[in-house]
Amino acid sequence: MKPSAALRRRTNQIFRTLKRTYPDAHCALHFTTPLQLLIATILSAQCTDERVNQVTPALFARCPNAAALACISQAELERMIHSTGFYRAKARSLRSCAASLVADHRGEVPRTMEALHRLAGVGRKTANVVLGNAFHLAEGVVVDTHVGRLSRRMGLTRHHDPVKVESALVRLLPKEDWTLASHLLISHGRKRCNARKPDCPRCEIKTFCPKRGVRPR
Repeated sequence: MKPSAALRRRTNQIFRTLKRTYPDAHCALHFTTPLQLLIATILSAQCTDERVNQVTPALFARCPNAAALACISQAELERMIHSTGFYRAKARSLRSCAASLVADHRGEVPRTMEALHRLAGVGRKTANVVLGNAFHLAEGVVVDTHVGRLSRRMGLTRHHDPVKVESALVRLLPKEDWTLASHLLISHGRKRCNARKPDCPRCEIKTFCPKRGVRPR
């Protein structure tokens, strides 16, 4: 369904204000190469970015390339990433992903959604993170818990399924803003739009937000 002109205008007002409010919004995961971002994003599932950033320096030093990551033992990798949670499954995914990179992509991270999606541990969200932030390729909008919650609260969508939320956002936003949009919403979710107690009185976009699901104080 095509968004209404009124919703497009309100979306534009929201994101124009968020850009002014968070001029330094960026990917919170620390990385210098596409492989590092891919690893960090896989580790970030059900884990905070802060915790991932504490774990990855030692891991990146131990595994500077895909070949090294593919060869590290399951036990050693589990020990290194234990604090990120679900460490056994994550270790298996990382090793399998790295092996595929070596076998099919000469150790390099591919630059297409289709190729990334075939890697172990990589779903659409992870692929969007890597494409948008490592390669500056806008293929979609990253939808995490913050992005989904704020999109519904702001009346940009009523969907809970991340794919449907992403579909709604890409129809509302210009392509050049797809990568930045998630960083802006995540920043606002952390600073103002808390899940349980949003700071609506001081919210920078309160004029444009219908506050769906927010209980009156």
